Amino acid sequence: MPTTGGPVPAVVALDPLARDSAAEGAVLRAAGPVVAVELPGGVRAWAVTRYAEARALLTDQRLVKDARQWRALQRGEVPRDWPLIGVAVPGPSMVTADGEQHRRLRALVAQAFTPRRVELLRPRIEQLTAQLLDGLAAGGPVVDLKAAFAFPLPMTVIGTLLGVDPADHGYLRELYERFFRSVPDPEGIQAIVAALNAFVDDLVRRRRAAPGDDLTSALLAADVEGGALSDAEAAATLRVLIAAGHETTVNLITNAVRALLTHPDQLALVRSGRVGWAAVVEESLRWTPPTSNFLFRYPTEDVAVGTTVVPAGDPVLISYNAIGRDPLQHGVTAELFDVTRDPVRHLSFGHGPHVCPGSPLARLEAQVALPALFERFPELRLAVPGDRLRPAASIVLNSLQELPVQLF
Repeated sequence: MPTTGGPVPAVVALDPLARDSAAEGAVLRAAGPVVAVELPGGVRAWAVTRYAEARALLTDQRLVKDARQWRALQRGEVPRDWPLIGVAVPGPSMVTADGEQHRRLRALVAQAFTPRRVELLRPRIEQLTAQLLDGLAAGGPVVDLKAAFAFPLPMTVIGTLLGVDPADHGYLRELYERFFRSVPDPEGIQAIVAALNAFVDDLVRRRRAAPGDDLTSALLAADVEGGALSDAEAAATLRVLIAAGHETTVNLITNAVRALLTHPDQLALVRSGRVGWAAVVEESLRWTPPTSNFLFRYPTEDVAVGTTVVPAGDPVLISYNAIGRDPLQHGVTAELFDVTRDPVRHLSFGHGPHVCPGSPLARLEAQVALPALFERFPELRLAVPGDRLRPAASIVLNSLQELPVQLF
């Protein structure tokens, strides 16, 4: 596991258990703006570690999302049972497309997440938040806040938008937690991918046969330039929407609560009204981003980043975990959680053509959930010491396995 002391290795091995993401991010930054890394399973890649270089590369047309450009994959050097194969090669969606194809697929999704349409969801989000807090109060005083609050709020919102039966929410949570793990699953990653595929394929079939008043039906019915979505495109898009629609916000809420409870001086500033909750959300996104490392982009030609040349066809990941605390962007206090930081400029939702279209919804959910939680439970505190909180075993998601708290 990397530490911040001693010489930086030529190749940084990322910890599959994600035991200290902050220390790992510091090691990556110290190694340079782009660093050779070894992912779990021995897969080699390059990690972009600093804000300025990441911002430039996220709009560089020489880096594409098409995994057919990944030379090691095409040579058969990446096994089909690699734990992260489903994340790296997720299917024909807007996440893996470039150019006109990307714009075509993204346009359909972006229409559903405009700031105006997202704001219309506020009353429903407030209602769900109140209901979940009532449930917490009835089940206290010690609860797993991630499972009982941070997960069901965004999962219910995105599930309702897509027409996913609430009875399936727990099943999807389990599948996606296993999907994003960096360690081998007992059943194998292909079984998890097959289960997710079967779920969204069935949803597509049912909405083709009987359209409803939901985003899935709207996607299937849309007539866009280049024709309507194929079933494969629709299914891959749904997989992305379900994952991004809940995982990002689950981690945002969980990480923000953890940061505030372990920084009581910052929580006091917010409770006093001197700092708004929007600032808390942005600082949490910067300091402990929901996504640690985003896989992958592929150079179509050799690309120089500083004094390092990334060869064509090598996978490039964006290390939001390292970038969020880049002192060249955020100053000498970059390592500190500071809700008064102004302005907060981060890349935790991406940048450029592939910036997360659901970011307005994630921000709204967090800005509703956090103040309501702390107002309802003013004595909220961790139920275990902060150093005993267990990180999720993922180099992709920056999350906890659970967040045990004392409500009152």
